[in-house]
This record gives sequence, structure tokens and C-alpha cells, in this order.
Amino acid sequence: MIQTVVKRDGRIVGFNEEKIATAIRKAMLHTQNGEDMQLIRQITDRISFKGDSQMTVEAIQDAVEMELMNSSRKDVAQKYIAYRNQRSIARKAKTRDMFLEIINIKSNDITRENANMNADTPAGMMMKFSSETTKPFVDDYLLSEETRNAAQNNYLHIHDKDYYPTKSLTCVQHPLDKILKNGFSAGHGESRPAKRIETASILGCISLETAQNEMHGGQAIPAFDFYLAPYVRNSFIEEIKNLEDLNGEDYSHLYNAELEDFISKPLEGLKGEERILQHAVNKTVSRVHQSMEAFIHNMNTIHSRGGNQVVFSSINYGTDTSAEGRCVIRELLRTTYRGVGNGETAIFPIQIWKKKRGVSYLPTDRNYDLYQLACKVTARRFFPNFLNLDATFNRHEDWKADDPKRYMYEVATMGCRTRVFENKFGPKTSIGRGNLSFSTINIVRLAIECMNISNKEERIAMFFSKLDAMLEITARQLHERMEFQKTAFAKQFPLLMSSLWIGCEKLKPNDTIESVINQGTLGIGFIGLAECLVALTGKHHGESEEAQELGLKIVTYMRDRAQQFSDQYHHNYSVLATPAEGLSGKFTRKDRKDFGFLPGITDREYYTNSNHVPVYYKCSAKHKAEVEAPYHDLTRGGHIFYVELDGDATHNPDVIMQVVDMMDKYNIGYGSVNHNRNRCLDCGYENSDSSMTECPKCGSHNIDKLQRITGYLVGTTDRWNNAKLAELKDRVTHN
Repeated sequence: MIQTVVKRDGRIVGFNEEKIATAIRKAMLHTQNGEDMQLIRQITDRISFKGDSQMTVEAIQDAVEMELMNSSRKDVAQKYIAYRNQRSIARKAKTRDMFLEIINIKSNDITRENANMNADTPAGMMMKFSSETTKPFVDDYLLSEETRNAAQNNYLHIHDKDYYPTKSLTCVQHPLDKILKNGFSAGHGESRPAKRIETASILGCISLETAQNEMHGGQAIPAFDFYLAPYVRNSFIEEIKNLEDLNGEDYSHLYNAELEDFISKPLEGLKGEERILQHAVNKTVSRVHQSMEAFIHNMNTIHSRGGNQVVFSSINYGTDTSAEGRCVIRELLRTTYRGVGNGETAIFPIQIWKKKRGVSYLPTDRNYDLYQLACKVTARRFFPNFLNLDATFNRHEDWKADDPKRYMYEVATMGCRTRVFENKFGPKTSIGRGNLSFSTINIVRLAIECMNISNKEERIAMFFSKLDAMLEITARQLHERMEFQKTAFAKQFPLLMSSLWIGCEKLKPNDTIESVINQGTLGIGFIGLAECLVALTGKHHGESEEAQELGLKIVTYMRDRAQQFSDQYHHNYSVLATPAEGLSGKFTRKDRKDFGFLPGITDREYYTNSNHVPVYYKCSAKHKAEVEAPYHDLTRGGHIFYVELDGDATHNPDVIMQVVDMMDKYNIGYGSVNHNRNRCLDCGYENSDSSMTECPKCGSHNIDKLQRITGYLVGTTDRWNNAKLAELKDRVTHN
């Protein structure tokens, strides 16, 4: 007697004889003689009682065919067999069509899911083949039924689901000082410790690239200036020693000479040791500049993840006030301003200026001149973005201006916006930590389902009830994924779990990573607060104080529940202002199909990213800041504030400084500025003329706009999916 059935995807379920009866009945209804309930019952009972205790779906269907062929209703057997074949063809056709679109490099939402990945290359194709065939495996074998249902019904999106079986983590802030001091091994050969600035720069690249192949998210360096500063001095000493060899003199007393700055100056008129010092400084500055140039060039050309994607990299800097640290910052900014290749804007690393009062904010601060240079570079190159260390939630009680390792207590961010700082299970720091995984709730759908409730209080109460249920499911899903991740062995992540993750030095190759990864965070994300508020109140938070009040109540509730989950599951849960890229249209398409075109909700191709004011809503930068600022304290898993400038910002760095001032005034944690930047795809020439249709350098008409997609730049909008292209078209400037 049949008791269990092995489905096609490998799942084992209880036997249900009614499925046999239903299938036979459907076949009978497609014949002239119609249905015969007595025969249906006879065949169903015979198969049920004669079958093995466990059978596959195919074996049961074979048995149905045999019984029908041996019965008087061979016409039914023919229909049943034809239907089986059609279903088999349909299952294969779905996969076939998807694969053909990848093979034929069709521009669609599958191949353009990630604008930083070139899915048209052979390696990119292999990644998409793997990705799209892995996701169903995750659904069938690794997700709980409630999670699978939530995802299938468009309430929940599990980010990087294709990487789920690998047990990989999302991202990490590299403690580069450990790499530079000790070197590292990533499985084949070892990298020796750095001695000079050139080697330090290269090791920084290799560290980021190697870790990228071990993780599914981004890589960041939290204190780029502090980490590389010692190698500026080492290189300076090396130049002094070269002069000792040349002149046959002992200049060892100059090795640790106090220098106000490393600035290149002419040698004319200088004599004696003053000339020796300046010559060594000039040589050192040149080497630092070349090293920074090489670093940026490498981060835009070295591919990872099977050779189809440059490293999704970020670097934080700006608070090292030493002469050496300032030299690193200055030359990094200079080479960024100049551009790479033919002068085009570097896409990576995402550069993040750490603004701190007493360090770089006021004209009397030591690094104010570099802050001015950073604003000038941003006005031309989009980067650096700006991280406000003075925001109340970004401060650390142990930060001291005279502490040479104060960077340990400075928050750092990465990628589109990921922030890791607070820690219930270890030190409060960004270094050696990252996000483990994150999932995003479709709060718009929850709100749409409440729209038919006429009483506003009851409508909003029902929304919060639905939200609470989804938060519970999401927290469990993240916990279950972490329970799976922690069974990985340290040897599966040769660099990450030997040199990068906090506490990894305790691990042996065959130890699981369970004992250390709880230092990371689990992110509960959300998308479409604006559309959610329209569904609940009729207006979004940019146009209504009532909506803003409700929006803050919603995200505060999510924050409070995340804190409760941290205590319940003993993990670092946080709320993330999701940087929706591939997701921006996915949720919307399904909701529009289910609920139709709802004005201000499903009538566009995308939902608004996280808590942002809609990109199409015309308002001042000040108003946008006032509305979005309060959400930054609530979304400590990551957030960002954007301002869209009109026209050419290249010669107006003051406007960048005004935005950063506004961030400080409104307690905004992290922000960036967007503006016009055209790029010739043939020769790389760039300018900010919004009406440029022909390249003035080579005459090409192959012109594209350089734009920020979520938190990072993309060299061509050809790689953007349809939803993000629609969003780009809708963007308005903020005056």
C-alpha cells in the first residue's frame, strides 16, 4: 500500500489517492464518453493497495497508464498519456526558454538583475545558468514551508538566494593592517608582509579580490588611510637610504624626521639636509600617487566571481591626520579626480569620506583642506560619498582624538549602504565584521491588502498585524539561514576565516565557523515605504505630515521588533533600508498582476527604494533631508541619503559642501550627490553637458550617462534592468 510519494524535486510527501482520481477524471472529461466514476474508483483503489509503500510520481503515473490501457477506456489512456507529455514538455520549455535568453544575451530582468555583473560574457552566462537553477533547489530543500510560501506569494525576498547552498556570508570590513603586517595564504602560495607603499597597495587589492570569491556581497576597507600610512614612512626611509648610498653619507637621523606634510616642492634653493629631506619627500609622494593610481586601476580591471564581475569594493578614509595618512588621502583623491584610462570616472572602489568635527569639518581642522579636495572630486566623479561620524548613532564613547588607533571606534560603511557597528556579542566596531544575510519585506503588498477597510484606524491596525506576522517569518528565516551558514568549515573560506573575520584566529581548518559569525548582523529590509503610505493614507511621506508620522511609526516598530529578535534568537538583528535593484520591479510586477494599476502604488515599474521620498516627487534638498533624516537612526543595518543636482557640478564644489552641512544639521548618517556626467563609450571622454549627443573628442554618437543605480556607479545603463531604467527616467533634481 502506498504511504509516501517522492516528488520530482526529491521532496517526500504523504500519499493522496484523490490526486490519482482527479487526474483520471480530467482525462475522461476530454473524451466523447465522459467520466466513469466507478472505473475511476476501481483504478485508484487498485494502484493504492498494490503499490509499494513509497513510490515516485513517475512510477504512479506509469501504473495509471497501465491500468487505463488494460481497461475498456483506452481513449482515456491516450488522453492521459498526451497530457503527461505536454506537462513534461512545458516543464522543460520553461528552463529551455530561460537558458536561451541567457545564451542569446537578451536584455531582460534575469540577465540585468545586477548591473555590476556582465551576464553577456561566458563566465557571466555560467553564473546566470548556475544562479537560476540553484534557486529552485533552495526553495525545495533549504526553506521552511512558511518561508517558501511568503516568498512565492510576494511578501518576502531572500537576497542572494542562489548563494544560499554555499553557506557564504554577505560582506566584511577588512582589517587590512593584519594582512599588511602578516601577509596571508588563500590556499595556493603565500603573500609576504608589505614593506613599502607599492606592496601595501597591491595586497589591499588582492585581499579584496580574494575575499570576493569567498562571499556573495561586497568587500570594504574601513580605514584605508590609517592602514597605508606606515608604508608611506617606510617608503620615505627607503628613499633616504637611497640617498645615503648615492652620497656615501649617514642620514639615519632623518628616518623619523617630523614632517608637517608630504608635499612635492621644487629643490631649487635648498641645500644640505633640507634638500635631502625634500628630495625624499618628492620621491615618496610620486610613489604614493602611483600606488593609489594602481589601486584604483586594479579595482576597475581585476575580475572576481568566475571572471565576470569586478570586485564590489569600498574604502573608507578621511580621519588620519598624520603627514603619512594625509599623503595617502591626497594622492588617492588626485588620481580619482584625474580618472582612469582615457579619463573616465572610476566605478570602483566606492569611496567614502569619514567626516568628523575636530578633524575635517571646520576651516581650523587639520584635514579641512583634504575635505575641500574631496568635495571637488565628488563634484566631478560622484565619489567620495560622505559618512557623518558626528551623527548621534555613529558616535563611539571610546573615540579619542589622540588615540593612534581611533579608527577602531569609527563606523564604516560599504557597498550600496551596508552598516555594521553595534554588537551585542562582542566589541562595538565595524572592523572584521559584516552582514551575514538579509531579506526584504514587501510592505506595499501588506498595505494594499488593507485598502478595502474603510475605517482608517482599523485599516492601519490590520496593517501592523500583518507586518508583525511577516517580521516573525523573516526573523525565523534569517535565523534558519544562519543555522545553516554556521555549519560551514573554516577551510571553506581560506582568507575570510583565517585573517579577516573577528575572532577567526581561534579557528582550525576543520572547525565550523559557528563560534565567530555571531559577530555579524542579520538584516531585515523593507521596500516601498512611500507606496505603502499611499495605500494606507492616500499620500506619501514627502507630501504629507500625517503620512510621515505613520512612516516613522512603521519603521520604529520594525526597529523595536528587530531588537526583540536579537534577544530572542541571540543574534545581531538590524533594520536595513533595502537598496533594491533587481527587486525594485519584481515586487511591483506581481502586485500589479494581483491588484491591478493602483494610482501612486502600482502604476510605475518600480517601488521606491526603502524610506526614500519618491524620485519623481519634486521638492527641495532641504525638504528631502528633513523627511528622510529620522529614518537613518532607525535603519542601522544601512541607509543612504541622495541629492540630485541639476547641471554641471564640476566647478561648484561648494554645493557638495552644502549637502554635507545639511547631513550634519539633520543628523543624517550617510549620503551622496548625483549630477550629470556623460561618457563616450568608444573613447571614454566625459563631460557634464546634459545635451551631449556627439563626442567632441572622437565624433562618436555612442554616448551614455554615468549614473548611480543604488549606491554604486555603473559604467553603462545598458546593464540596468527595466525597472531601474524607468526609475532613472523619473528622477527629478532637488534645488
